[in-house]
Amino acid sequence: MRLRHPAGPVVHLAYCTNVHPAEDLAGIHEQLTGVAARVRSLTGAGRLGLGLWLSRRAARALRDDPAELARLRARLDEQGLEVVTLNGFPYGGFHDEVVKLRVYRPDWAEPERLAYTLDLAEILTALLPDDVTEGSISTLPLAWRTGWTPAKAAAVNASLAVLARGLRALAERTGKTIRVGFEPEPGCVVETTPQAVALLGGADRDHLGVCLDACHLAVGLEEAADAAALGLPIVKLQVSSAVEAPPGGQHALAAYVEERYLHQTRCAAGYTDDLPEALAGALPTDLPWRTHFHMPLHAAPPPPLTTTSSYLEDLLRLLVTPASPHGDLAAPLTRHLEVETYTWSVLPGPVDIAEGIAAELDWTRRRLAALGLKEI
Repeated sequence: MRLRHPAGPVVHLAYCTNVHPAEDLAGIHEQLTGVAARVRSLTGAGRLGLGLWLSRRAARALRDDPAELARLRARLDEQGLEVVTLNGFPYGGFHDEVVKLRVYRPDWAEPERLAYTLDLAEILTALLPDDVTEGSISTLPLAWRTGWTPAKAAAVNASLAVLARGLRALAERTGKTIRVGFEPEPGCVVETTPQAVALLGGADRDHLGVCLDACHLAVGLEEAADAAALGLPIVKLQVSSAVEAPPGGQHALAAYVEERYLHQTRCAAGYTDDLPEALAGALPTDLPWRTHFHMPLHAAPPPPLTTTSSYLEDLLRLLVTPASPHGDLAAPLTRHLEVETYTWSVLPGPVDIAEGIAAELDWTRRRLAALGLKEI
């Protein structure tokens, strides 16, 4: 979906297809003609935006076969779908029975991550709509924190320099600018926005920045205003909510323990890498907890649990309609918004994924409309 900002720019709203388990091109085409087409119908969108996830396997196939890339672009067009952003965080196997820490490999110290991301950038220049010249890719926050060494830091810095040069060369060759956003996440080397500034502040700001995930920031207990004022380019906002448990109500989180994904959990007095550790007594129960479990934006969990949707709304307002130093409305701090609830397959109870995604997109565009944006 495209929305016109009151200051003039176009803001793109998409849903992230990492919710779907396809690892190859056949599966991706099935997504587009299946769930994505149904979501478009349910939302009534003239053009439905996708935050496309391409596994390493799918990206390599598109890189090696221009005809397949042209076929994918044609399929997007015929289905009324468009891609201005890719999710380059999961490398592959994102719907395996157990993912957990594997989602962070290869990290940015490993050459495979650099090669994959440059391939995605090349692919995105071919998938961008004809009237769009800027695309974005979200990626992991360098690495998981354990095992981080000076040698790994040096390897990461070298990779980021090569990445920036590659993106500059791509822009010169194609006339299209692709920016990569590193996504702060609890437990990682870049866990918070201050860490992002410290580790990425000297990077090429024309092509490298951050992807802010509202769920991650809420679990990190970061103030929305601080995140919005971090001073780095905000390549993309992932529109997401975490689950929150009140003091004494943490037992209800047991329904969200599952084996596939990591669910980092935090309160004001401590942190655990996964929810079972917290429920086993690692965190005090006299304080509220927030857990990295992406919750549907439009629906509240059963009491006593709630979500961080109010935090998300604050972040949307600060990023999309910031005030200028002169007191008038400034241009948005990011123009790429991606609904990223990838946990539908592990939520308690039966769900209709297409209906759920459509409801999330409607929730988001209604809030953007309240901020003065108009769908086009």
